[in-house]
Amino acid sequence: MYPSALTLLARANPFSAPLFSLQKVDESPQPQSLHTQRPRRLAAAATADDVSCEFGSSQYYALCGFGGILSCGLTHTAVVPLDLVKCRLQVDPDKYKSIGNGFRVTVKEDGFRGLAKGWAPTFIGYSMQGLCKFGFYEVFKIFYADLMGEENTYLWRTSLYLAASASAEFFADIALAPMEAAKVRIQTQPGYASTLREALPKMYGEEGVWAFYKGVVPLWMRQIPYTMMKFSCFERTVELLYKHVVPKPRSECTKGEQLVVTFVAGYIAGVFCAIVSHPADSVVSVLNKETGSTAVGVLKKLGPKGVWKGLVARIIMIGTLTALQWFIYDSVKVYFRLPRPPPPEMPESLKKKLGLSE
Repeated sequence: MYPSALTLLARANPFSAPLFSLQKVDESPQPQSLHTQRPRRLAAAATADDVSCEFGSSQYYALCGFGGILSCGLTHTAVVPLDLVKCRLQVDPDKYKSIGNGFRVTVKEDGFRGLAKGWAPTFIGYSMQGLCKFGFYEVFKIFYADLMGEENTYLWRTSLYLAASASAEFFADIALAPMEAAKVRIQTQPGYASTLREALPKMYGEEGVWAFYKGVVPLWMRQIPYTMMKFSCFERTVELLYKHVVPKPRSECTKGEQLVVTFVAGYIAGVFCAIVSHPADSVVSVLNKETGSTAVGVLKKLGPKGVWKGLVARIIMIGTLTALQWFIYDSVKVYFRLPRPPPPEMPESLKKKLGLSE
């Protein structure tokens, strides 16, 4: 009989395969139809659903990328006023002492229109980032799962989410960096530029192409941990909600009920994302504001306390943002009838090896 403690470990282990003694299983080749296809290593969407394309097809990736554009572009643009105040808290804490004070000072100096500063680079930059973030995540998740095999994909699923999201975010930040640099200049340097068209040539004239990519390394420092937390925490939270909170199986839930679970899991993931990535976010804000500055120099200047300035505003912003992003992304999948895999279940072959099934 397989030890029950190790059985529980195999079920719950998020990062690596457990140590266990496998039972002997008959692995002799089974006759297969000539038309049998190699199964996907990730659970495909329920076959009962009327889907518009094959899981992992080019159309699937393209529509996932489109969902990423909408989820990131729209949500980040919607919270531009809060993001503007957050950035100003980080780069000029003597003038902007709190969230409320930051809003009051901004409205007093620039009027209500001043709260929308930087909306254009925000929309363009984060739309490009969303395309790469969500589109490449699906690509890398399926690619890595195929390399790992069905059993290892289940046992190491959290590591799979972490690796796929980190790989996707690497490319997403390269797409985001130029617009992020322009956004911070517009929002935090009074009189520098009022529009994107004004900021871009000015930045290029001062520092050349380097002006647009000098913040890419700090962006990786901020966004890669953020995205790894965003995707892995979301995936595991969805799994736990359906297992312990939702009173019926996912297959019996309506599309609306499934989207509510998506929103709740997204908000929980967003809170952790904000905490993990905030120090690097502070460095990026100051770095893009000050010409000729370096990440190490900014980090020394801010100190241990300074890097946490504006955390409350960022938790509110990122928690709401992440929940809405997952809700919009999943809604796009529902609208276009894309395959939506259920939470992962232990493969039958692994159950046999662990002595959990006949």
